[in-house]
Amino acid sequence: MSTIPWQKSSYCGEGESCIHIAATPGTIHLTESADPTGAILTTTPTAFGGLLAVLKGEPGRTAPIEITFGAGSGEEAAIHLHETNTPNTVVTTTRHKWATFVLGVRAGEFDHFVGPPKRSYSRPRPMTVSTAHLP
Repeated sequence: MSTIPWQKSSYCGEGESCIHIAATPGTIHLTESADPTGAILTTTPTAFGGLLAVLKGEPGRTAPIEITFGAGSGEEAAIHLHETNTPNTVVTTTRHKWATFVLGVRAGEFDHFVGPPKRSYSRPRPMTVSTAHLP
């Protein structure tokens, strides 16, 4: 992999091959560390955000990143990812690795790639100010 920092899901075990995500200005990169072709899918933050929304089950959302399930049903069955604009760049992974990525997506681990981190907001508590010392 290149010198840009790549992130994988925390659900992916140490030393395991997994789907990795990285960002450069205006682009998101997705690869699978064991993909024999070394393919890197490059997309926009908007398109990647659409993929995250679809994987989180948000109603009415679509993504230009297509997911194709290969033959077979075991954990090692192939899954192929490509963007509709670049159908010849295909990242290949397995169902098991895809499942660990989806768990990370649903836990919000990749949300920072498409927007600022969400901060929890707590309502300020009412303050009591003493006016006894005022003229």
